[in-house]
Amino acid sequence: MIYQKIEKERNPGRNSNSDPLGPNSEIGRKLRQYYDELVSEEIPPRFNQLLKELERKEKPGTAQED
Repeated sequence: MIYQKIEKERNPGRNSNSDPLGPNSEIGRKLRQYYDELVSEEIPPRFNQLLKELERKEKPGTAQED
């Protein structure tokens, strides 16, 4: 409540319903979009194979010492 009063005093023309991040909102939106695209990409087959090998070697009882 006090914070809102201070913000209104600093930026009197700014609407209280406006985005609190201002120009940074666009940056955040683009970062979120990039992250969502990155997460939805498929894992390359070779990398997936390496992950499975690592999991198999880490399981108890199947570890082989070199």
